[in-house]
Formats: sequence, structure tokens, C-alpha cells
Amino acid sequence: MTTHVIGDTAVLTGRSLRHITRSLDTIITTAITPVAIMLLFVFVFGGAIDTGSVPYVSYLLPGILLITVASGVAYTSARLFTDLQGGIFERFQSMPIARSSVLWSHVLTSVVANLTSVVVVIGVALLMGFRSGADVLEWLAVGGILVLFTLALTWLAVIAGLSAKTMDGAGAFAYPLIFLPFISSAFVPTESMPGPVRFFAEYQPVTSIVDAIRNLLAGQPVGGDIWIALAWCVGILVIAYFVAMLVYRRKFR
Repeated sequence: MTTHVIGDTAVLTGRSLRHITRSLDTIITTAITPVAIMLLFVFVFGGAIDTGSVPYVSYLLPGILLITVASGVAYTSARLFTDLQGGIFERFQSMPIARSSVLWSHVLTSVVANLTSVVVVIGVALLMGFRSGADVLEWLAVGGILVLFTLALTWLAVIAGLSAKTMDGAGAFAYPLIFLPFISSAFVPTESMPGPVRFFAEYQPVTSIVDAIRNLLAGQPVGGDIWIALAWCVGILVIAYFVAMLVYRRKFR
């Protein structure tokens, strides 16, 4: 049964990836907004923001990477909605394939597409002066956190794609996710924020994830931030997965 699921998922993922390679503008578009935000904050606002001895582009990059992922999962939701409206899901239901593989193919495609966009954004950051003190293990840890974060947001996108009534509704769920890093430690230290905003910024999930990635990229001790970041990512992932599968089963029972 496990081999059956893996094989079906691999075939359907290949189908989704072929769609991506035929429209590389999706990846380019996903990267454009984060890159534009990074250019704006570094070259326009960066001089007014005190991040100590840390270059602002290095301080900013972790939050930009999360915005990149949040922007990208909107396309996953839209692609899922398009398949639903096109009757692809009904066709798959009549075929001898594992039901969960249909969703997993979209999720794995999202991971590949979003990590490609992340690499593009990191490349631009290097051109802007970003330098990392991280070793190979710390880079792998950053990659692991980003994969978990992408999986968590993608399963949220699956819920939106399955539940939306319109294409605009399918993609609109990502707007709050894109906005969330702005109320965190991603752009400015939380100490500079007024009381209630600071409280929210310090205890929402993005801040711990940003702080963990920032310290890893700098080659600095991470402390408890990495465990809080992992707990948030895994927690959101598990809840979103089970809710998505519940919605899927109810829709095609």
C-alpha cells in the first residue's frame, strides 16, 4: 500500500512539475515581490533602522524568505482550485490511485517551486551584500526550517483551495500570511514597538522562526528559538494536514 501511494504521488508530482516548468513566470513572479520589498527596505528605509553591527540586508533576509514562501503558496491554492473546477479530481477519483496522492502532488510541487524562489531571493541578497557565517550544518538547518514552514503553509493553502468558491478567494488567503512578518522581528527589533504591538510581535510564530534563521545564517548560537520555531512549524503542519484531509474526504466521499 505504501509503495502504491509513493508511486502514485511521484507520477502526479511529475505532472504538476511539468506545468510549473512550462510557466516559469510563476516562480519569477513569486520572487519579484519579496525582492522588491527587500530592495525598498534596504536602500530606502534601511538607513533609518538600527540593527547594530548587523548589515540590514542580513537582518532583513530571513523575513523576506518567509514572505517568499507565503507568496508562493497562493499559487498552490490557485492551481488546486483550477484542478477542482476543471474536473481533474473527479477523473482521478475514478482511477485506481491513492486518494491522498492527489493532494501530496500539489504539496510537493509547492515545496520545489517555493525553494527555487527562495534560492533566487538569496542570490539577489548576495548581490546586495548579504554574507553568511553559517557552516554546512547551519545551512542545512535553515533549509530544514524553510521546508517545514513551506509544508505548513502549503497545507493551509490546500484547505483554501478546496474550500474557495472563486479563483480570487483561493489566492486571497495568503495576504494575511504575507503581512504577518511585518508585525514581527523581521524588519525591525521588537523592542522599538509600542506595548501591545510588541507583545503580539514577540509571541507570534514568525518572530521565533525569523530569529532562529537569522542566528543560523550568522553562525551565532540559536538558543531556544529553534525549538519554538520547530514547534510552531510542526504544530501548524499537523493541524493543517488533518483539516485538509477532512475537507477533502467530505468533498469527495
